[in-house]
Amino acid sequence: MGLFSNMFGGSTDENQPKANKIDWISLNSIAQLEDIKAASSGKPQIIFKHSTTCGISRMVLNMFTSSYAIEPGTMDMHFLDLLANRDVSNAVAEKFQVMHQSPQMLIVKNGVVVAHDSHGAINELELANYI
Repeated sequence: MGLFSNMFGGSTDENQPKANKIDWISLNSIAQLEDIKAASSGKPQIIFKHSTTCGISRMVLNMFTSSYAIEPGTMDMHFLDLLANRDVSNAVAEKFQVMHQSPQMLIVKNGVVVAHDSHGAINELELANYI
């Protein structure tokens, strides 16, 4: 079970992202979206949409977390639990005009989404290019 428990989160609390290197900000209210948009004029805002019951989403989150190499404070990293906050996920899609996918990452800069991707392609986004 070693390989699979590492890939899919094992027996840890599957509803929370790993605290490996990322200081996640929980995104759980629609009101936060206006704050994210405003803050994006000062530094990039990342929204990571995650389905807590999806093995693929867990694997992508684990891969992203283990390869994350951005200096703390350079970007704000927002974590959206899709199952607990479906209304917020729908509002993200509407506000930023990006069709919902899961897992999905959006990079917001100067009030607009400058890049987004889903599934394994999340790990190909070069976050450093958006600083």
